[in-house]
Amino acid sequence: MKKLSARRRHPLAAVVVLLLALAATGGLYAAFAPASKAQAEESAQSLAIEEGKKLYSVGCASCHGTGGQGTTDGPSLVGVGSAAVDFQVATGRMPAQQPGAQVPQKPVIYTQAQIDQLAAYVASLGPGPVTPTEKQYNPEGADIARGGDLWRTNCAQCHNFTGEGGALTKGKYAPSLENTTPKHIYEAMQTGPQNMPSFPDTTMPEKEKKDIIAYVKSVNGDQTPTPGGFALGGLGPVSEGLFGWIFGLGALVAVAIWVAAHTAKAKKS
Repeated sequence: MKKLSARRRHPLAAVVVLLLALAATGGLYAAFAPASKAQAEESAQSLAIEEGKKLYSVGCASCHGTGGQGTTDGPSLVGVGSAAVDFQVATGRMPAQQPGAQVPQKPVIYTQAQIDQLAAYVASLGPGPVTPTEKQYNPEGADIARGGDLWRTNCAQCHNFTGEGGALTKGKYAPSLENTTPKHIYEAMQTGPQNMPSFPDTTMPEKEKKDIIAYVKSVNGDQTPTPGGFALGGLGPVSEGLFGWIFGLGALVAVAIWVAAHTAKAKKS
């Protein structure tokens, strides 16, 4: 007891007790404290990749290979990024129903959560375009006039002046953008699906993509009135005028011939 009392009275006793208390507190915190935000995000990402791999094995591996390396029935997915997966699967183009010149849009068979998991797995195969955030593709406040200039320079040759779509060669076509969301338009520009060239940020900055989206949504579909009648696909004044000349004037000529013929018959009788 005398030895213990002596140690308690030692000048360093308080310091030793304090250090032991701090060590015990730190150990308990490390053992029972929740994981950090970074660890939680990493764990969630790992789980998404794992679940995405399961979905991929069932719905995609038969064409794209077990590791996304590609086969004779489907291209490699290494390096396509999550944006390409989100675009192709969320528009129903993938999984493909059957091979052909072009994979058409069809009803979506996956939920958005499953699509995100598939995208996470494919993105883990190699770096590529990342699924955009709403801030990136939201066209609010964008320059519609500038978007029109960019559209006519880069897109109208295939998609037509108002995004109504058009035919290409060998059974391929540029699809209509009437019901396409801003997110999917942005992803298409990022990734260049099927016959479309890609426009990465190094070629077309984020702001210009938003300008194009704003233009497309302003001229496409029911948002644009057609006081002259049918829009005729928005093909422009030349084609619409030609339509009027061929069918309108042709109908007037046919009526004039019919009236003249019946007038002549009436005079003879």
